Amino acid sequence: MIKAEKTMNRYLLLLSFFLLSGCHAYGESPSFSTYMNPVIPGDHPDPTLSRFGNDYYTTGSSFATTPIIYHSTDLIRWEAVSQPVSNAWPLFGTSPTDGVWGGHLVFHGGKYWHFFGHAARMFFVTADRPEGPWNSPREVACPPSVPGLGMDNSIFIDDDVSWYLLVKNGQSNNWIVQLGEDGQPKGAIYNLCWINPAPAYPFSWAEGPVMWKHKGYYYYCFAINIYATQRIFRSARLTDEKASWENLGNFFNETDPKKGGSLYSLPNHCSPAVMAGDSTWWVISQSYGTGEWQGLGRQGLVSRVRYDAAGKPVADFPINEPMTAPKLPGSGVPWMVPKSDFFNSDKLSPEWQLLGYSPASPYSLIDRPGWIRLSPRNRHNTIVKSDAEHNYSLITRLDFDPNPGTDEAGLRIMTGLQTLYAKLYSSMNDEGKKVIRFSFDKTAYENENLVGNTVWLKIFRNNHVLSGYFSADGHYWTQVGKSINVSTMDVQQSNYNAFTGNRQGLYVAGKNSADFDLYIYRDAYTPILAECPANQYGTSRTYSNQGYVLGNIHAGDWAMYAGVEFGNAEYPKAPVAFEATASSKTSGGVVEVWLDSLDTGDKIAECTIGNTGDWKIYNAFRSDVESVSGTHDVYFKFKGTGSDKLFQLQWLRFLNEGDTTVSAVGERPPVRGLRSYKIGQNYPNPFNPSTTISFGLPDMNFVSLKVFDITGREVTTLVAEERTAGEHSVNWNASSMSSGVYFYRMQAVNFSETKKLVLLR
Repeated sequence: MIKAEKTMNRYLLLLSFFLLSGCHAYGESPSFSTYMNPVIPGDHPDPTLSRFGNDYYTTGSSFATTPIIYHSTDLIRWEAVSQPVSNAWPLFGTSPTDGVWGGHLVFHGGKYWHFFGHAARMFFVTADRPEGPWNSPREVACPPSVPGLGMDNSIFIDDDVSWYLLVKNGQSNNWIVQLGEDGQPKGAIYNLCWINPAPAYPFSWAEGPVMWKHKGYYYYCFAINIYATQRIFRSARLTDEKASWENLGNFFNETDPKKGGSLYSLPNHCSPAVMAGDSTWWVISQSYGTGEWQGLGRQGLVSRVRYDAAGKPVADFPINEPMTAPKLPGSGVPWMVPKSDFFNSDKLSPEWQLLGYSPASPYSLIDRPGWIRLSPRNRHNTIVKSDAEHNYSLITRLDFDPNPGTDEAGLRIMTGLQTLYAKLYSSMNDEGKKVIRFSFDKTAYENENLVGNTVWLKIFRNNHVLSGYFSADGHYWTQVGKSINVSTMDVQQSNYNAFTGNRQGLYVAGKNSADFDLYIYRDAYTPILAECPANQYGTSRTYSNQGYVLGNIHAGDWAMYAGVEFGNAEYPKAPVAFEATASSKTSGGVVEVWLDSLDTGDKIAECTIGNTGDWKIYNAFRSDVESVSGTHDVYFKFKGTGSDKLFQLQWLRFLNEGDTTVSAVGERPPVRGLRSYKIGQNYPNPFNPSTTISFGLPDMNFVSLKVFDITGREVTTLVAEERTAGEHSVNWNASSMSSGVYFYRMQAVNFSETKKLVLLR
C-alpha cells in the first residue's frame, strides 16, 4: 500500500510538471523541478522577500551577527551577496540579542533601501545596488502620534509607488506609516491597534506584519507569535477602519493531512507574497525544527501561495515531501550551505558574519595573502556561518604560535546564547607544552602538538556526535581523545536560544593573532552520512539496525549532498574511487554520481550495489571515479529494474590515496585495499558481572557493537560511532541482566561477525 501510494504520488507530481510546463526546456535536469525545505538551512529569522525584475532577494533578522542579503533567480538556490550593516556601526551592540531585527530590502526612488530595527528603533541604509556598498545607518523619526516604531517591521509599496512602514511595537500596537522620498514618515498614518487590543490580545503578539496587493485587494499578514502560526486580513482599500478589513483566518494550509508529521510544523513570520516570473506567488517563512534540533534556529522555508475562487490566499504547508519548484531560470548558484573558502580575495565573502560591535576590523586578508588573519580584540575574534546541517566535516589549516595561558585558535561551534562551545584548537598547557585540545562544556581531551605551529584541524559531525582530529599534512589524521555528544547544544535553550541558532567558524583568543589558510565545510574524503541529503526525490530517512539510513530507494529516485569539497591547488587532493556503504535484500542497483545537476551536469562515477543477503547487512561497494576538483553539489541518481526497493545507503565517501586516520603522528597508514577487521572473544567468558570485548579496524570507520539475548532482542549498544584505525576494547557490565547466553555483533563497512558470551550469576 505504501509503495503504491509513493508510485501514485510520483506519477501525479510528474504529471503536474508536464501540465504546467513551459517552465523547463525538454531534457533539462530534474534536479531543479522539485525542492525540499529548508532551502536556506540554518538560522534565518523574520525573512522578507523582494523581486526586482528576474532577481529575488531575502534578508531578515540577524541579532548578534552582521545581517546578510541573499540573492536568487529561482527562489530555491540562494547566495549571500552583501551585508548592509557593518559591525563597526556604534549601535550594533555586543550581547547575543543585539544587532539587526527584521530587515527588508526594497527599491524606491531609483535606489535600494534596507530598513531594519534595533533596540525598538527603526533605521535604514541605501545603496545603488543590492551588492552594496551601503552607506551608514540613518534613524527613522517616530511620528508623535505613534507610540514607538518597534522592530520586526516591513515595507509596503503601493501601485502608485507610495510606500509605507508597517509598524509593530508591543502587543497592542499595529500601525501603517506613510514615508516620504527621504525615507522619513510623511503623509498618512493608519492606526490598526484594533487588531490585537489589550487586555485580551486575541492574536497574542500579532507580530512581523507584512502587506501586499493582489487584484485590487490589500492583504495584511502577521504571525501570532514567535512559536505559532500566521493570520491574514484583507481590505479593498487602504484604511484603518476595522469594518473594511476581513479576517480570512489561517494563511498557511493548516488542514494539510501531512501537517502532523512535518519537521517544520510552525511556519510563521513570513514575507509578503511575491508574484514570480511564471505568474505563481511565493513566500519565505521561518520555522524551528524538531525538538532535538531546535538549537539550529529558524530554517528558511519557501512555500507557494494559491488564491481560491474568493480571493483568499493560502500558502502550502512545508511538509516533508518534494514540492514543485517555480518555473524560473537558474543561474548556476549552488544550494545554500556554508561554502569552502580559500581566502584568495581582498574582501571577505558576505557569507561570513562577525559577532557584535567592533570599531576596527578583527581580521585581515592582506597581511598574508591567501590567508585570513584573526586578531583577538576583546571578544570580537570569531567569524561564523550558520551551523546548518546534521552532518559535515570542517577543516582548516592554522598557523598559530600560542603563549601560555589563554591563547587559543581553531574551529568552534557555539550556541546562539554563546554559552556552550565545541572547540578544536591549538594552545599551550600549564606545563608549557603546545597541545591540540578538543572540548565541549565540561569534557576536554588533549594531545601534545608535535606537528608545530602550522597544523591541520578537522571536526566531523555525525548528528549530535562530534569528533576532533589534527594532522601535519591533511592526509594522516590523529583523533584527539574520543567523540563527544553535543546534543545539549542542539536543542532549544532559554529565551529561544537568544533567538539565534548555532554558529560554526574560526576563532582566536588571547594575545597572539592566528592565520587560517582555508575553511572547508564538507570534505569529500570524510564519510558523508547518507541519511542527510539537502534535497531529494522519492527517498526518505529510514531506521535500520545501523541507525538511520537513506532508504525507500527506487529506480528514478535521487538525493543531493551540498557543498562537497574535492580539492584544488591549495587543498591538493583528487578522488581515486567512490565508495558507498549499503545493504540490499533484492537485486540491488546502480548509484550514478553527478556534479551540480542530474543529466545536464557531469557524471563522474557509476557504482553497482549488489545483494548483501539482508537489509541489516551493510557492505562497502566501490567504483572508479573521473577526475574532479573544486566545490560541488553532488547528486546521486538511483537506477535499477522493477518496482522493489533497490538498496539502503548508510555512508558515502570519495577515496584519496593515502588519506587515513591513525593513532599517532607520523605513523604510516595501512596499505589501501588490505582490509582486516577483527572481533575478539570476550574475556573472561563465562563472566560475572562484567567482561571486555576487543576489536580492530584497519582504518577510520563507523563501527557498531551490540549485544542481543538468545531470542535476538537487542539489550544494549556498546559502540555506535566512528573509531580510528587500530585496536579497541569496550567493557560490558551486565549486573542488571539475568544469567544466560548472549550474543554480540560487530558491524563496520563490509564486515559483520557475531560471537557468543555467557553470563553466570
